[in-house]
Amino acid sequence: MPSYTVTVATGNQWFAGTDDYIYLSLVGSAGCSEKHLLDKAFYNDFERGAVDSYDMTVDEELGEIQLVRIEKRKYWIHDDWYLKYITLKTPHGDYIEFPCYRWITGEGEIVLRDGRAKLARDDQIHILKQHRRKELETRQKQYRWMEWNPGFPLSIDAKCHKDLPRDIQFDSEKGVDFVLNYSKAMENLFINRFMHMFQSSWNDFADFEKIFVKISNTISERVMSHWQEDLMFGYQFLNGCNPVLIRRCTKLPEKLPVTTEMVECSLERQLTLEQEVQQGNIFIVDYELLDGIDANKTDPCTHQFLAAPICLLYKNLANKIVPIAIQLNQTPGEENPIFLPSDAKYDWLLAKIWVRSSDFHIHQTITHLLCTHLVSEVFGIAMYRQLPAVHPIFKLLVAHVRFTIAINTKAREQLICEYGLFDKANATGGGGHVQMVQRAMKDLTYASLCFPMAIKARGMESTEDIPYYFYRDDGLLVWEAIQTFTSEVVGIYYESDQVVEEDQELQDFVKDVYVYGMRGKKASGFPKSIKSREKLSEYLTVVIFTASAQHAAVNFGQYDWCSWIPNAPPTMRAPPPKAKGMVNIEQIVDTLPDRGRSCWHLGAVWALSQFQDNELFLGMYPEEHFIEKPVKEAMARFRKNLDAIVSVIAERNKNKKLPYYYLSPDRIPNSVAI
Repeated sequence: MPSYTVTVATGNQWFAGTDDYIYLSLVGSAGCSEKHLLDKAFYNDFERGAVDSYDMTVDEELGEIQLVRIEKRKYWIHDDWYLKYITLKTPHGDYIEFPCYRWITGEGEIVLRDGRAKLARDDQIHILKQHRRKELETRQKQYRWMEWNPGFPLSIDAKCHKDLPRDIQFDSEKGVDFVLNYSKAMENLFINRFMHMFQSSWNDFADFEKIFVKISNTISERVMSHWQEDLMFGYQFLNGCNPVLIRRCTKLPEKLPVTTEMVECSLERQLTLEQEVQQGNIFIVDYELLDGIDANKTDPCTHQFLAAPICLLYKNLANKIVPIAIQLNQTPGEENPIFLPSDAKYDWLLAKIWVRSSDFHIHQTITHLLCTHLVSEVFGIAMYRQLPAVHPIFKLLVAHVRFTIAINTKAREQLICEYGLFDKANATGGGGHVQMVQRAMKDLTYASLCFPMAIKARGMESTEDIPYYFYRDDGLLVWEAIQTFTSEVVGIYYESDQVVEEDQELQDFVKDVYVYGMRGKKASGFPKSIKSREKLSEYLTVVIFTASAQHAAVNFGQYDWCSWIPNAPPTMRAPPPKAKGMVNIEQIVDTLPDRGRSCWHLGAVWALSQFQDNELFLGMYPEEHFIEKPVKEAMARFRKNLDAIVSVIAERNKNKKLPYYYLSPDRIPNSVAI
C-alpha cells in the first residue's frame, strides 16, 4: 500500500499552536485518500514553532498529488492554528511543498496547492481551475470595499481590528493599540506629568527641554541646537521627514509679489531675482492645500489656527538651500506681508515656525497617511480580492502588504476617527485632516508614486545642481534595485507582453485599484489595464517602493525632526501675524502648543518612529511562497544589490553631523505596518 510522509510546520507567533484535531486528505490525479487524523500517541502535536512528521498509508495509488485538504475540528474550545507549510514525501521519494502561511480558525478547512506559481492559463485541469475560482469567490466576500469618508480611496469594510479576516490581523492587537502606545511613550519619555496640562504655556524655548532631554538622539539634539538657523530650515526640505514638496521655481507666482529689492541681501550672485529663477537657483514650497481648511475646534478652551504659506528658497554659492521670503497666506495684501531674513529676528523666526507647522500638517495627512498608508491598503485589498495564492504576483506582493490593512483599520478606530487621538494635539484634527485628504486626492497620480518621475516633475533630478538631496539619491538606488528584481520575476512567469495582456486575474487586480482606490478618475493616470512586461514591472515597483522605501523615508524620521516642538508645532494657538514689527518671544511661546498638546505630540512621534517587534526589512522573505529556483536566485541577487546600497549609504554618512539613513535598506521595513 502506498505510503506518504507528511511534514507539518506550525507558526512561531504567539498562540500559533493548537490542541484541536487536525485531519489531512490528499487529492491526486488518480483518486482521493480518506481523511487521516494527524496524531502521535503521548505527544503534544502542533505546538507553536513545531515541525511534526506523520506517516500516512493510502489504499491505492493516487497519481500526481494536486491538492492537500486540511480540516480542523474542535477538541475542547475553539483554538486557532497558524499553518506555515506542509511538505509531502511521495512513495517514489519525491518531495512536494505546499506553502500556506495562514490561520485556520474555528471548525475550519483549507485546501492547498503545491508551491509552484501558476498563471490561470497554466491550469488545464478542472479541479485546479475550480480551486482557483473558489478561493477568489471566498476572498471577495471577506475583503469588501468600503467608503470611510466621501472622496477617500476606498478601504476595507471593517469597523474595528477584530472584524478583519484573521489572516491579516496583527499577531497581538495589544502591540498596536495607539492609546496604549502613546501613553507608554509618554511614560518612557518621562513626560506623563505634563500630559493633562492643556492651556498651560511653556515659559520660553528652553522650557521645551523639560520634555526633550530624556532620550539621546543625534539628529533631534542637533535640531534643538540649530532649529532657528536658515540653513537647518532649508535642509529639512531636502532631507527631513517631508522631502517631497520642494520644487524648482520656473516662474514666480503672481500671488507672491516678491521683488529683487526685497531679497537682494540674500542673493549672492549679483543677479536679479528673475535671473536667479532663470538660472535655476530659486525653489518654492506652496502649502495652498491648507487654504480654507477648518482648524480644530474640539477643545472650546483653546483656539487653534492654520495658515497656508508660500515659502521661497534660494540655492546659495555653497549649494545649500536657504529661505529668502515667506508669505503666510495665499492672497497678497497689506495684512499678509512677505517676511524676509532682513526683518526683525522674531518676525522672521515666527514666519518660519508657521511654515514648519504647515509642513507638519501636510506631512502627517498627505505625505504619510494618504500617499503611503491609504494607497498601500488599496493595493493590498485589490491583491487579496483578485489574485489567488498560486499567482506569482500574489506571491511577490503578499510580504509588502503585511499588516497594512490592520494598522489602517486600527488608525480609523482610534487615531483619525471623530474624537480620536489625532484631535488631541493637531490643528487639523476635528475634521480638517479629512478635508485635506479629499482635496489631495485630486493631485494623487500614478506618476507621483513613480519615484524617478516624481523627482523630475519637481525639477529636482540634477545631482550637480542640487548635490545634498540624499532622499533623491538613496531613493533612486532603492527604486532601481526593486525594479531590477520585479523585472526578473516578471520575466520568469511572463514570456511575452501578450501573456501579460491575457492574464485576466492580473488585469482585474489593476482595474480594482483604479476603480475603487482611485475612484475611477482618469486624471489620476492610474492604468486600467497593463499590456506589457515593462509596464507590469514598473507597476509592481510602485507597489513595493510605496509600501517599503517611501513609507520608511517619511515615517521613521518623525522623532528626529518633530520631537523638538518649535521645529514642528502640531498646532498654533494664535493667528498668523498681519504686520511686521509686532512679535516678541513671549508671543511666540504663547502661539506654540501648550504643555499637554506638546506631550501628546511627542508621544505620537516617538511611537510612530519605532520599528515593529520582529520587523521584516526590504529583501527579507522568510515566508517561502515561491519554491522555484529561478525566483530564489532573483531574491538572492536582490538582497545582494540592497546590501551594496547599505554600504554606499554608510560610507556617505561617515563623519556627517546630520547622517541620512532612512532609505538604507537595512532600515526599510517591507510593508506599512506602523
